[in-house]
Amino acid sequence: MTANLTPTITTFDFVTVLSEATAAYRRQRDTRPSTEILVNSLLQAEKSAKQQHLTYPFESLLGKWQLCVATGTKKVREQGGVVLGKGFYVPKFIKIHVSFNANLEEDSDRGEICNQVKLGPVSLKLTGPVQYISKKNLLAFDFNQMIISLFGHVLYNRPIRSGKVQTEDFYNQSIAQLPFFAFFLVTEDFIAARGRAGGLAFWIRET
Repeated sequence: MTANLTPTITTFDFVTVLSEATAAYRRQRDTRPSTEILVNSLLQAEKSAKQQHLTYPFESLLGKWQLCVATGTKKVREQGGVVLGKGFYVPKFIKIHVSFNANLEEDSDRGEICNQVKLGPVSLKLTGPVQYISKKNLLAFDFNQMIISLFGHVLYNRPIRSGKVQTEDFYNQSIAQLPFFAFFLVTEDFIAARGRAGGLAFWIRET
């Protein structure tokens, strides 16, 4: 079932909560939902996506997104696994963006990821290839280039991992060996996914 970017609202109106969080975060207001409420909304959205067997096309992820909320994970020795940690809003003085671009000349489900962190005049950017598996809403990626800038001037621009994973080798690797995002909610205004380590991330579209 392909999603129309407007998930069916269940008894728990997670879309409204996430929309309110998006608007409040952009306007730097204190009326944004608590992280507990927002994380619960994300979990409900994830559950709803699984129940409805929603799938999203790669094209719906293209663009630049600002990280709004993220959760960590923690190991629980007694349970022998990993559980979701507390969520937190990314402070406004830190800008964390992720962008996805498609390589339409070769394959519509292949492209590039760019993850950028900006703190004042300092910018750290990581780039690399991506491959999207639409049946699972799974976006596998790998960073192979690092760029560090100060006041817009590039200070460092080199391959990372000592060139261990080149772009041409990336597409031949098993998804199980790569970092990935499993997207469960994609709208025109925000997206949400669970990472390979189990944490949740919620981004809003850059305006």
